[in-house]
Amino acid sequence: MDITFDTISPSEAYFALTQTVMPRPVAWVLSEHQNAEYNLAPFSFFSVVCSDPPIIMISVGHKPDGSLKDTYRNIVERKNFVVHLAHSGQAQKMTQTAKTLPEGVSEVREAEIALTPFNNSPLPRVDGCRVAMDCELYETREIGNSPQFLIFGRVRNMFIDDSIVSVSDTGRLNVDARLLDPLGRLGGADYLSFGDIISVPREP
Repeated sequence: MDITFDTISPSEAYFALTQTVMPRPVAWVLSEHQNAEYNLAPFSFFSVVCSDPPIIMISVGHKPDGSLKDTYRNIVERKNFVVHLAHSGQAQKMTQTAKTLPEGVSEVREAEIALTPFNNSPLPRVDGCRVAMDCELYETREIGNSPQFLIFGRVRNMFIDDSIVSVSDTGRLNVDARLLDPLGRLGGADYLSFGDIISVPREP
């Protein structure tokens, strides 16, 4: 099959891209509503983009009715957010938080998700997530015809569960990917949990 993107709809382009560019890491993003309730939502258009300064990026679209998503509004207005990497045991809860709710209604309350304090962060983190990144808004950009909003966040603090991390003799941080067990987004309703790991050393 050959696909010419100029000849297909944006919806068809979305499915072609999301069912081939996979697995994608999932950012489970906590932000704060104006009423001090917490918003929590997953995004699979997400990546690390810079290490100096440490910057991550998430891409956020619109709600089905065309209005701004709460995550975008909250981050732009209050600047702080926390990005989590959910593991396979949290897949059900994470999917619950993808549901579109009225503005100001908390997915944390609706899905009965426990939060815990995050050292040096103004926001809490999801209890049980093995990695969490405390971020502040660095920059936003609009891209595409909808448009899509690119949110760049500078990582200020990171939580890594002690059970999945070690430090080598040279001081290098080593995270055990199997124990982290991050979810990867596939097409449709499918996710990938960690399976076999193939190590292919690069030549110098």
